[in-house]
Amino acid sequence: IAAASLVLVLVALSSTFTKYVPKSGQRIPQSLSRGWGDQLNWAQTYEEALSLSRSTNKPLMVLFHLEDCSQSLKRALAHDDEIQRILDEDFVVLNVIQETVDQNMSPDGKYVPRIVFVDPSMTVRDDIIGRYSNRLYGYEAADMNVCKCSS
Repeated sequence: IAAASLVLVLVALSSTFTKYVPKSGQRIPQSLSRGWGDQLNWAQTYEEALSLSRSTNKPLMVLFHLEDCSQSLKRALAHDDEIQRILDEDFVVLNVIQETVDQNMSPDGKYVPRIVFVDPSMTVRDDIIGRYSNRLYGYEAADMNVCKCSS
């Protein structure tokens, strides 16, 4: 009986620590994720992301960053199962290290990290901004809880 109880406890604990797995099943990690969420289907280019957004009628989230910065934000976003599920099911996602030529993607400057949302009609959502007046589209790891509470 003690062994059976131990197995049940281990199963219960392991289920609380599991990572997000898409409904379609475990995916092979993409190098396009760059550590921001290996189970997400990241678009390869800005043009592809815009096309996917239009064809699926899902908004686009564009994450601008540098490879070696934003580690705490990266960990917060990549390890939050709820955020990963929402991004996987409800958004087209793109992360870019280099700026796009579309000036609409840097409405208040070219700083990183920066997250810009674009609706399927290809309009930058200037009403979805962070809480920093000097970098409207900037987010930090601590903002992930704020984002989840306000949604």
